[in-house]
Amino acid sequence: MTEVRANGVDIAYQSLGRDSDPAILLIHGLATPLTGWPDSLCGGLTARGFRVVRFDNRDVGRSTYFRQFGAPDIGAMISTLRSGGRPVAPYSLDDMAADAAALLDALGIERAHVVGASMGGMIAQLVAINHPSKTKSLVSIMSTTGRPGLPQAKPEAMQALMALPASPSREDRIATALAAVKAIGGPAFTASDEERAAYLAASIDYTPFDPAAAARQMAAIIAAPPRNDGLGRLKIPALVIHGADDPVMPAACGEDTAESIPGAELLLVPGLGHDFTPSAAALYLEAVGEFVARVEREGSGSLSSPRGAARA
Repeated sequence: MTEVRANGVDIAYQSLGRDSDPAILLIHGLATPLTGWPDSLCGGLTARGFRVVRFDNRDVGRSTYFRQFGAPDIGAMISTLRSGGRPVAPYSLDDMAADAAALLDALGIERAHVVGASMGGMIAQLVAINHPSKTKSLVSIMSTTGRPGLPQAKPEAMQALMALPASPSREDRIATALAAVKAIGGPAFTASDEERAAYLAASIDYTPFDPAAAARQMAAIIAAPPRNDGLGRLKIPALVIHGADDPVMPAACGEDTAESIPGAELLLVPGLGHDFTPSAAALYLEAVGEFVARVEREGSGSLSSPRGAARA
């Protein structure tokens, strides 16, 4: 991996493919480093003629950690939000979007297709809103606008997702992460425990154990205002990919995202949860690869296909 200084943050990244090819910027989710983007997906996109840049958000992987802020009180932040207040986080999703845009500048990339998953989808939305000159198209995967009143995650899914391992050992970290991805997955995109463990181990071996860092990222999510108004001003091609069986971000979250972006396409996939199994990665490769190739063919204006709920 390589590091570059951007927006005051040391950002670890990997650039795959030819520098002269159209760029795709991949932004991953909560506590997930660049290794969370499967090699099969990245390699498949480069094989289709794209330069792929994946990177570690602040507070994960090998990018800068904001340890001076300690661990935020997530429970207190949620209570503030439920009482009608706006909680304060150590940094914002807007800051994380500025990191991503600054990374593009540091790499000499004028514009990119911006693709984000889960929290990364929120950040990708803000790259498009706050840095429109850097954004050729937007792909939001298993994410949300943050609109109040949208369905919440299933409690058992969130409990598994936020569980801490019994110890910082590699074995305990893998076991806890394995239980989490199985709890948040969908029925049609399953994988063996061995496949899941191998995928998770790549990120666990790469990333320091730091629960406070994950809490700071979660704080940024909780404190973020809804993005619907900003999304409504976008004038770029957009694709929303969402699982019909996502227990973390229910399907209504994906539908709301697509409805908020003028002309956006929605791919609502039966049986898909909050998944990054090999079969889910193959789905994302096909959907993202076809979409960005079409944007390149037709230009960065509105795509000709009407918005609608496609079924995989």
